[in-house]
Amino acid sequence: MTRKKKSRKPGSEGPAVLTPKSTSQHDQDGRLRKKARKRKGLKSGSRHSDAAVVNGRSQGRAKDPRHGSKKPVPLIVEAKKPMTKKDRRLSAEQELAMLENDAQLMVLLDRIEAGEKLGAGLQKQVDQKLDRIEQLMSQLGLLEDDEAEVVVETAPSQEDDLLDKFENMDFDDFDKE
Repeated sequence: MTRKKKSRKPGSEGPAVLTPKSTSQHDQDGRLRKKARKRKGLKSGSRHSDAAVVNGRSQGRAKDPRHGSKKPVPLIVEAKKPMTKKDRRLSAEQELAMLENDAQLMVLLDRIEAGEKLGAGLQKQVDQKLDRIEQLMSQLGLLEDDEAEVVVETAPSQEDDLLDKFENMDFDDFDKE
């Protein structure tokens, strides 16, 4: 078998002839199916290269703050801690404030001051609340002991006189006028 060497001159082999091929519809469908079969699935090596591409993209972009917190949520509710001394003191202060602002107690005390006699149940209730107030005040150190305090008076100055007058002023007199 001999081979002819191709030359670079145009037309050395003769004019190019285009021969239209007659293909039936069946042949065209077969080629399309073959093409679809070739493209089925992922590219080879995609499981190794995709991760690098995804990581590269995510590092380039700033993290979206709307995606939520990554802080772990406790699934078990823990038991409450025992109250500390400071918590108890705070609650005693709150209880004292609550008792001092008790409207019912104030009404009953006003009735007693007016000279009205209360029933045994109401009198017992007033006594219990007043005892509790006294107990809380002594617990918090707000109760003044008359015996413990010994005041040595010297010649009071004019400022001390004004201060004593202010501290000893009876504000109930203003309500009566």
